[in-house]
Amino acid sequence: MNIVVGVTGGIAAYKAVHLVRLLIKAGHEVTVIPTEDALRFVGLPTWEAISRKPVTTSVHEDVAQVRHVALGQAADLVIIAPATANTIAKMTAGLADDLLGTTLLATTAPVVIAPAMHTEMWRHPATRANIATLRERGVTILGPAEGELTGGDSGPGRMLEPEEIVDAALALVGRVEDDGDDRDLDGLQVAVSAGGTREPLDPVRFLGNRSSGRQGVALALAAADRGAQVVLVAANIDAGVLADAEQHPLIRIEHAGTAAELGDAMRAAAEDAAVIVMAAAVADYRPAEVADGKLTKESGVLESIDLVQNEDIVASLAARRHPGQVVVAFAAETPQDAEEMLARARRKRERKGVDLLVVNEVGWDRGFETADNTVQVIGDGGAVLARSSGTKRAVADDIWDVIAANLG
Repeated sequence: MNIVVGVTGGIAAYKAVHLVRLLIKAGHEVTVIPTEDALRFVGLPTWEAISRKPVTTSVHEDVAQVRHVALGQAADLVIIAPATANTIAKMTAGLADDLLGTTLLATTAPVVIAPAMHTEMWRHPATRANIATLRERGVTILGPAEGELTGGDSGPGRMLEPEEIVDAALALVGRVEDDGDDRDLDGLQVAVSAGGTREPLDPVRFLGNRSSGRQGVALALAAADRGAQVVLVAANIDAGVLADAEQHPLIRIEHAGTAAELGDAMRAAAEDAAVIVMAAAVADYRPAEVADGKLTKESGVLESIDLVQNEDIVASLAARRHPGQVVVAFAAETPQDAEEMLARARRKRERKGVDLLVVNEVGWDRGFETADNTVQVIGDGGAVLARSSGTKRAVADDIWDVIAANLG
């Protein structure tokens, strides 16, 4: 595959060297197009050595071969990593004042960008509007992640790791080649829950879980990018995780805190939905009583808390689904082995009465609060319909492939 990697002027440019190396090791032909600012971070000899091809930023070299157009025409995939706020703005405006700009205007290949910038720049209304516009044009946005930034700052704006970008970008091309159309959910109404519910003990404390909501948000974004109209019911999700979904024109976000609130929101969203995906981690129990003031050690109440069981939301949605509606449940398990995990998943699917159940193993360092996930999708008769591992966005697309196959 012919891949163009555009590198723009941010400190994360050093990561792009490894990204190019991964693509070449995978057997792809890679042409690197840096901007002039990018060369201030990683020099021309490095790009030529790693890509094994001549590298330039100018539209005035190799004019006889019409290089400024030919690179875009020949590309099977274009990856921009890092994509700075300036580059994103130029892409939105269609500016072509260098080789990268002309290549982007000349290509019909899938375009993937991995934003990298400080949190304030990422959250600026201009950047958010530009991202929304690029999405409408079919550009795939990967990240950014949350983490440590230049200068000791921390927050959303960190470029995804090269392995995550490569996995997601190549998965995107695979879907386009397999389907011929990456909008296979066009016009479909979808309801997705994400995050983790919190059941209050008092104004200060709650019973909750470690779910970040990343997998559920990735499912919502994947569905919307494939053309679906999505209602995303978000339970206690950080703003940085929700940022992309908030700007997507095909996603409407409803917020929920407790299991009861999430159940009400999902029942309302399910009325018009063809697919219901319950990815949120819902508390099984809630305190029998909620104190108006903070509970103290002196009261002795904290030593023993009476709990009552919450409604099984996905089971209730499955029981009342309308004809043709597909209901998908999630199960996070801590099994002794793979066989036990599948057995649990199969029993849970039958008990809840859902069409599909997505199961993943969780633990102290996997599943929750991580960028990657590994899942299996269980269908009729307990059959394993799919296995997927990689970034949560890549996993989300694999899950939607199975759901799409079960529609109708």
